[in-house]
Amino acid sequence: MNNQLVSQTIRYSNPILPGFYPDPSITRAGEYFYLICSSFEYFPGVPIFRSRNLIQWEQVGHVLNRPNQLDLTDRKSSDGIYAPSIRYFEGTFYMITTDVGGIRNFYVTATDPAGPWSDPIHIPYGGIDPSLFFDDDDKVYVTAQQGADYDSHAIQYEINIATGEALSEPQVVWRGDGGPWTEGPHLYKINGIYYMMSASGGTAKEHREIIGRSNNPYGPFERYPEPILTHRGLDHPIQYLGHADLVEDVKGNWWAVFLGVRLTEDGYSVLGRETFLAPVIWKDGWPHIDNNEGSVKLEMSVARLPTAAPEAPGADAGEGRNHFAADHLEPEWIFVRNPADGSYSLDEAPGSLTLRGQAAGLGDVGWIAFAGKRQQHTQASFTTCMSFAPTAEGEEAGLCARRDEDAHYEIGLLRSGDRNRVMARLTIRGESQIVYEDETEAERLLLRIEATEDEYALSYSEDGENWSSIATGPARALSPEDFVNKMCFTGVVIGLYATGNGRLSGVPAHFDWFKYQAK
Repeated sequence: MNNQLVSQTIRYSNPILPGFYPDPSITRAGEYFYLICSSFEYFPGVPIFRSRNLIQWEQVGHVLNRPNQLDLTDRKSSDGIYAPSIRYFEGTFYMITTDVGGIRNFYVTATDPAGPWSDPIHIPYGGIDPSLFFDDDDKVYVTAQQGADYDSHAIQYEINIATGEALSEPQVVWRGDGGPWTEGPHLYKINGIYYMMSASGGTAKEHREIIGRSNNPYGPFERYPEPILTHRGLDHPIQYLGHADLVEDVKGNWWAVFLGVRLTEDGYSVLGRETFLAPVIWKDGWPHIDNNEGSVKLEMSVARLPTAAPEAPGADAGEGRNHFAADHLEPEWIFVRNPADGSYSLDEAPGSLTLRGQAAGLGDVGWIAFAGKRQQHTQASFTTCMSFAPTAEGEEAGLCARRDEDAHYEIGLLRSGDRNRVMARLTIRGESQIVYEDETEAERLLLRIEATEDEYALSYSEDGENWSSIATGPARALSPEDFVNKMCFTGVVIGLYATGNGRLSGVPAHFDWFKYQAK
């Protein structure tokens, strides 16, 4: 019998986290890998996943799930939590990130990645995208982006990991490859060599990952002359590759997680930036992933030493029917900003999710009664059963496909002119229009949004058998590529909502179930 380890072919599909899961960071603790992503204006913040094989991921919670860790009350969309980084050192997990528009750079700690995580520990320097590095001489470094556009660069300084206090002055250590937006920097030490890796070019068509190496953690870093990851020169279904993080598995293989976008033929994606996985190949002491070679594919086949065997594929975490029977929402559910006290309940009507409309509506920055899931498939349907009997002018509840304040489609029940009306509203580039409304006596409605690559179709039923299609909206208008003044970093979230449109609703909306079905 030959006991020599031999490689096997590992097959998996990209993205490993479909839907709006950008800016991935990864670490390994024992046999498990842990991965986190940006969450921006959504709460709880920083979803955290666990896997034994890098391919199938289970969400174990969120890192930031308390208001004293993350207060997003006045954050505009695409502000909030940017580019978190996760590291594991001597039994403790560390997550460091930036709260844009809030408390800026901080980190939290935990011994169990499912939580609880500590209160924020602030650090003094850096723009966005901080990362931690634990050296083998017990020194701990923060590496962070600083500056903007073509002046963007990375700074680095030593900290007291117990307090966040800076132990040295920040030094400029990395200026990238001359392109704009040198960001997402990570420092590694591999086989005695320090590597400085970062993104460059902005998070769109020029996005790329670059790297340098040195014998000193502060450099100077010899830069590899080409990107180690990009598809900017390829006509390829996956674009915008970059913002990577490296990890070594238990067999000594190296892997990279990074963001990418599956663009339609017309150049947009409502799903936003997603998390992809690829093997790292080492040549002459340099890591390589895919420099315009096309080796990062939707269907991957990789010859590697065996790790934990992939399990039989099942439904994505977001798919299926939620009956709201538990005393908590599943971890894939998120709110727009922190939910106001009393704005949602699983106890008021057991077996239902109850939402009580706040004064703010879907186009406002403030407390919004909205609970949703990321859209993970271009073609899918989203259906809910809602009981709602509004009595005051402006009270409204329903089902919504949301990108941000400037782009969202909703179908629901609205109290208007002493009548209850089924209505459909489209908000495109900040302009809202009710495109359908009709009186109804029904207090229980089934609402549905069906997504295709080209459009969203809105329909409702009073009996569950006969459906009325009442509106459609172009898919492109909900994509991050279709913005006017402020860049959008998020994909579509499908949510249940309620609003008083200017005042607190006196009547709650009850949602008996929510069904996500991929097509």
